[in-house]
Amino acid sequence: MNKCKGFTLVELMVVLAVIALLLSVVVPDYMGKMRRAEEAVLQQNLALMRDSLDKHYADTGKYPTSLEELVAKHYLRSIPKDPFTQSAATWVAVPPQDTRKGNVWDVKSSAKGYERY
Repeated sequence: MNKCKGFTLVELMVVLAVIALLLSVVVPDYMGKMRRAEEAVLQQNLALMRDSLDKHYADTGKYPTSLEELVAKHYLRSIPKDPFTQSAATWVAVPPQDTRKGNVWDVKSSAKGYERY
């Protein structure tokens, strides 16, 4: 009676079903936490840039003409990346009501669904 050691097809199917069940519970929670982390980074980046805009206005009496001006004048080391678009070039600059005061009064994300930030 030589029996080959190994797993039967049924045992393998049960193990795969258990793994699939565990993944179906864990993955949505992980994705939700990733989205919340990206939102937190977005809010932090926006707060940093808005603070720099306010400091520029307090120092010069007008808003910068572009976000790059904040870097050139050392209000920012670099323009942070939008965590949803993964680019520093996709920020949307909001001009002030009085355009004589500059071009960038506020900044928003261009990512779909996050324009409100």
